[in-house]
Amino acid sequence: MAIDLVKKFQPYTDEQFSTESKKALLTNNDFDWTGAHTIKVYKVTTSKMNDYGRSGPAEGNWSRYGAVEGLDATTEEFTLKKDRSFTFAIDKLDEDETTNQLAAATALARQTREVVIPEVDAYTYGVMAANAGHKPTAKELTAANIYGEILAATEALDTAEAPETGRVLVVTPATYSLMKQSKDIVMETDIGNNLRLKGVLGILDGMNVQKIPANRLPAGFGFMVAHPCATVAPTKLEDYTIHDNPPGISGALVEGRICYDAFVLENKAKAIYYQAQPVNAEDTGKKA
Repeated sequence: MAIDLVKKFQPYTDEQFSTESKKALLTNNDFDWTGAHTIKVYKVTTSKMNDYGRSGPAEGNWSRYGAVEGLDATTEEFTLKKDRSFTFAIDKLDEDETTNQLAAATALARQTREVVIPEVDAYTYGVMAANAGHKPTAKELTAANIYGEILAATEALDTAEAPETGRVLVVTPATYSLMKQSKDIVMETDIGNNLRLKGVLGILDGMNVQKIPANRLPAGFGFMVAHPCATVAPTKLEDYTIHDNPPGISGALVEGRICYDAFVLENKAKAIYYQAQPVNAEDTGKKA
């Protein structure tokens, strides 16, 4: 006897795990690209200190204050390089016959959450790591040395006179596990919910500790200490549109475009410390 058993579909989509963007703590939007694709900012030098000639100017000088120097005023140029887009169509019958699981609005939200945000974040972290003002030799991090390496990073930023308030310690889940195993690390975990939503797990040596998924970070990422003053991360255009029954399509056409970039200011690069770990050949193949 043959019996065909019932197969039933549930109005539910098995979504992939994805996290929201966490780069806001690490970057700033101090510059305005409105009406321009490239902007320039000045870098102005300073003058050295002299011994004041109380009894008269030093030989060769006409001023008791010392030789008069000129100041250099050079520029940095920032041109937006990332102009990215996507598009997809959802047939009207496909939406209806999948119990609306292919609805355009939810598909667009999924595209933003799972594709757009990870790309922008990964690019920004890569720019910061590549242009960090402190990049010691790559080394293997362990539970025994992790705290010492973090202290070396804060010391480097202190020596560079980077702002102390607002620093962020970025770690991978693997590095965070090492921190939890370290007998020397005691983190303050009494933090507000607004910081937890941005990925902050606690405070160590005055720095917010932020855990970022390893697939959004460069291969061999160990940890990074950064102050947001160093990195400008503009999003000039973010445009998402759902066209209902456009010519040639019975259903919805979804289009998206985002123009963004990230820049590390040359005079503030010392506010970023990037500690890499040795990269295995297999890891290099997975991620450039």
